[in-house]
Amino acid sequence: MMSAPINNNTIVNIPDQRTAKMPKRNYINNEHGLLSWLFTADHKRIAILYLISITFFFFIGGAFAGLIRLELLTPQPDLVASDTYNKFFTMHGIVMIFLFLVPSVPATLGNFFIPIMIGAKDLAFPKINLLSWYLYMAGGTFTLAALVLGGVDTGWTFTTPLSTHYLNTHVITAATAIFIAGFSSIFTGLNFIVTIHRMRAPGMTWFRMPLFVWSNYAASILMVLGTPVLAIAIVLVALERTIGIGVFDPTKGGDPLLFQHLFWFYSHPAVYIMILPGMGVISEVISTFSRKRVFGYTAVAFSSVAIALFGFFVWAHHMFIMGVSNYSALVFSLLTMLVAVPSAIKIFNWAFTLQKGSITFETPMLYAFAFIGLFTIGGLTGVFLGSLGMDIHLTETYFIVAHFHYVMVGGMLMAFLAGVHFWWPKMTGRMYPESLSKLSALTSFIGFNITFLPQFILGYLGMPRRYHAYPAEYQVLNVLSTAGATVLGVGFTLPMLYLAWSLKYGAIAGNNPWQATGLEWQIQSPPLTENFTETPIMDHEAYDYEWLENKTAHEVTTVG
Repeated sequence: MMSAPINNNTIVNIPDQRTAKMPKRNYINNEHGLLSWLFTADHKRIAILYLISITFFFFIGGAFAGLIRLELLTPQPDLVASDTYNKFFTMHGIVMIFLFLVPSVPATLGNFFIPIMIGAKDLAFPKINLLSWYLYMAGGTFTLAALVLGGVDTGWTFTTPLSTHYLNTHVITAATAIFIAGFSSIFTGLNFIVTIHRMRAPGMTWFRMPLFVWSNYAASILMVLGTPVLAIAIVLVALERTIGIGVFDPTKGGDPLLFQHLFWFYSHPAVYIMILPGMGVISEVISTFSRKRVFGYTAVAFSSVAIALFGFFVWAHHMFIMGVSNYSALVFSLLTMLVAVPSAIKIFNWAFTLQKGSITFETPMLYAFAFIGLFTIGGLTGVFLGSLGMDIHLTETYFIVAHFHYVMVGGMLMAFLAGVHFWWPKMTGRMYPESLSKLSALTSFIGFNITFLPQFILGYLGMPRRYHAYPAEYQVLNVLSTAGATVLGVGFTLPMLYLAWSLKYGAIAGNNPWQATGLEWQIQSPPLTENFTETPIMDHEAYDYEWLENKTAHEVTTVG
């Protein structure tokens, strides 16, 4: 037994996780054999399939990043030729964005926990959920096929007319991969929207839902509305390349800028598809480890919806130097500034949540702090790029690379790792070694900043991105960036090792090792296949720690 405070004057004993026992029946051992996993309709097992799959593709994308940094150690192209280097950064972008960042939180943590968080026994369409994983794997297979056949060198943006007329690499194979993976994203988003609307437990009103559910709901709207536009753009590229329909060819009456509009109409909202679920993770972690209800819950919930709404109106800030009118550029610059407001609401409200909280520094909280710092830098540098004068100087330089990675890696990936560490005890019933996990969080944070801070300076000085050769005066900063990437690689590899170790040797977690308030923490670890033995009734607000303390005191009294 261990002690926990109920209020300023009362101390009660709660069960110690070290004495807990693994439940005999759970979703992991309910059925046995490989086929029981490959044909499962259980959202939790599908989430584990996704987790394994995206981890595989993450390390493939990371390997390309390592090769890029090795090439940039020296000013001259010593490792590979320019065509090969182009394939490296293209495959890095395609794999990391479409096969890791977009599905990372929604397909894994969202799949696993959204039904449990709202008191449902599964997602609305279990078979479509499984189909979405198979579509994801089909997209991944086509990506690997493009890689094995010789790669693609368009950049992950497939810019026309480069992708339609001037390259002889496997553009259609890679485009097919993205097209198929897009449907996986659409089905996942559709499943989440229907589940959240129709399957909430009694008493689970909209404003009692955890903020993780709100953020995934907003991201799902973006998935369902935005991804079909990307699919259309990809199909048009394939048709232009194969039969020359001329949609993007000005000699046939087409417009090459049309592809840019179609692509970025999806791809800027895709930034929010990636980051919004991560923001939901941070809300859960900060509330739990500061022992406070999230400050301004309603504002944080609506800020997720606002980000999703504004996300559809800022795509042309990627096109300031591509020939759009000055009036359009001015309007989109203003809208870019406005989209920063709901993101800032989240940052400030998390800060106020921490104020006077009973803060503890477990591993998920360390990743959450890393997210806040790195995402804030990424967001502020985004304001630079939304300013017309600055963008003309900085676009297509390494400043863009650093900004994007501060948002996506410093933000999204840190949030993903925070979520994995936060919910790992619930997913597996096991704890991981806390000291090693804290070392990993610190290593990742230090390595990330050593890698990408120098790239802001390189971009400001004028080093173009996507070049494999550069003036010698840039070498020191590039060497520093490559050294940081090595440290970052260690930080990202460690969790895979100790989390795998914990599956067999980790301490039994118990039902609620963090003493958190969500419905997922009120059931056994790992959960039953059906999640709940009976339908829960939500009779309290989200993040109500007073309710949790009273419940804990009552259980201890009953046991006594």
